[in-house]
Amino acid sequence: MTAATRRGRPGYDQESLLRVAVKVFNERGYDGTSMEDLSRKLGITKSAIYHHVASKEELLRLALDRALDGLFAVAAEVEAADGPAINRLERLVRGSVGVLVEQLPFVTLLLRVRGNTKVERAALARRREFDHLVTDLVKQAAAEGDVRPDVDPAVTARLLFGLVNSLIEWYRPRGGLSGDELADVLSKVAFDGLRSR
Repeated sequence: MTAATRRGRPGYDQESLLRVAVKVFNERGYDGTSMEDLSRKLGITKSAIYHHVASKEELLRLALDRALDGLFAVAAEVEAADGPAINRLERLVRGSVGVLVEQLPFVTLLLRVRGNTKVERAALARRREFDHLVTDLVKQAAAEGDVRPDVDPAVTARLLFGLVNSLIEWYRPRGGLSGDELADVLSKVAFDGLRSR
């Protein structure tokens, strides 16, 4: 028997609570959401929420880490792979689209943080670290002659992930393209323009 069941809170564990919290954070903004708002949305008391997490900030940290850990897992796979940098860069972009599709609410929240809290600033620092990984791959691909040398690698990295990140504004998983189809289209658009001729 789980602690939630013993305490009379069936239906909510940390994961389900986190999913609802992320939905509310995305609708109202993190700063505009109170624990009272969350308790009303969940239909449970604030003390029931505190049974699962210590604070609203912990919910934010868990949510942002979910998105960032997904991206860094893809980056680790790409770094461990062999082959030309251009192929690894494309794998990183495709994998990042996969993370976005699988964790859409979490990635949406990540892309909306502005650094107003310690947790947000830590997430933004991790995002910058990821950006550096992308830029380094672009530099490697350019050095190997596979990426156009007339575009700054940092700009290329930002534009690539601007494409990926823009998906949060319009992509809806039901009835549209699958994650793989979406990654195919994005890769064609991005990499056909990037590759040196």
